[in-house]
Amino acid sequence: MNPTPDSLSTSDFLSAVPYPAVDILGVADRLSDDERARLQQIHEFLQSEIRPQVTDHWDREEFPFDLLGKLAEHGLGEIELSGTSRLFRGLVYAEITRADVSLSALVGIHNELIVGVINELGSEEQRAQWLDKLRRFEAIGAFALTEPEHGSDIAGGLSTTATRTDNGWIIDGAKRWIGAGTFADFAIVFSRDVADEQVKGFLVELDRDGVSTEKISGKLGLRIMQNADMRFEQVEIPAENLIPGAASFANTNEFLCSSRAWVGWQGAGIQLGIFDAARRYAITRQQFGRPLARFQLVQEQLSRILGNASASLSMMAQVAFQQEHGGLEMPHAALAKATTTRLARESAAAGRDLGGGNGVLSEHELAKLFADAEILFTYEGTYNINSLIVGRAVTGVSSFV
Repeated sequence: MNPTPDSLSTSDFLSAVPYPAVDILGVADRLSDDERARLQQIHEFLQSEIRPQVTDHWDREEFPFDLLGKLAEHGLGEIELSGTSRLFRGLVYAEITRADVSLSALVGIHNELIVGVINELGSEEQRAQWLDKLRRFEAIGAFALTEPEHGSDIAGGLSTTATRTDNGWIIDGAKRWIGAGTFADFAIVFSRDVADEQVKGFLVELDRDGVSTEKISGKLGLRIMQNADMRFEQVEIPAENLIPGAASFANTNEFLCSSRAWVGWQGAGIQLGIFDAARRYAITRQQFGRPLARFQLVQEQLSRILGNASASLSMMAQVAFQQEHGGLEMPHAALAKATTTRLARESAAAGRDLGGGNGVLSEHELAKLFADAEILFTYEGTYNINSLIVGRAVTGVSSFV
């Protein structure tokens, strides 16, 4: 006979029926034995050492620098250099998000957009200077693309400039919403070459004269991630700081496609975290003399959250298959990002509702997850923009101006 909340104490019940394998359809079963064991190790580390610590940092909008070393010890600074399958990497990103969305943003941007760009588009000198430090989180990079006046229209509207000089380049302009921008060692700054109008990527060390950063405070969610306004005023950099493989925006677009798919894994991962928190609350919270878990409407909400999470994981497994076989294109990534974050928003609302009055307090995680889901729904292309990318692909007609 299966234990019930009525037959055991709360602590004994949670021990007897721990967080179930939320991957109820067995997506992780497609991994090799070694990758599956490694994923379980990472899951246990994140749930035991990371998740219990982060809420206080979230409340204070502070970054937990002391956790970077632990993340590095478990290989989370070099996921994109690990030689593992795309499915494994995606499930790792989901597990990090399950523990905390802000840290998953840092780890994802670090791997997908910093390590990935330098490793594949950078020069030998740039790889030698930065990759080993990045793998160990001994250096942090920021991906500086979005601007104060250009978000969704950044490809055509980018206004930060790069001017060639006898000794190198001068970078001038502003960036906004740049993750880790307050403490990064360098930024990959996308600037328009005034000579040929091409958008190019440059490595800009943030201790150079003319660079200033300011933390963006008061965010609804992703409060641990330190987003920044950045200003580059006539910043001089040497010629070798141009990233040779990022000589046009088209060269970088492949990474933006992969990054959008990565947010799809975040959309799946946050739903695992929502299910964890909602299930625990339903089992431990007593009302009318019995646990909330015994009420039919509560079970329906838990089932809906689990269904959304399962649909998202299954979708992302197919995206990983496409990536593995070179078939992922921007409409696929946009559909995945839009769909999983839409379902995450629905799951977060169901979880917050299940928590009642306590659902608005970060200590029960449900409010924190609710707020973080809104950020996922918005960044890396808003839901509407990603939907229009898909719409253009399936109709052959662009609705963009």
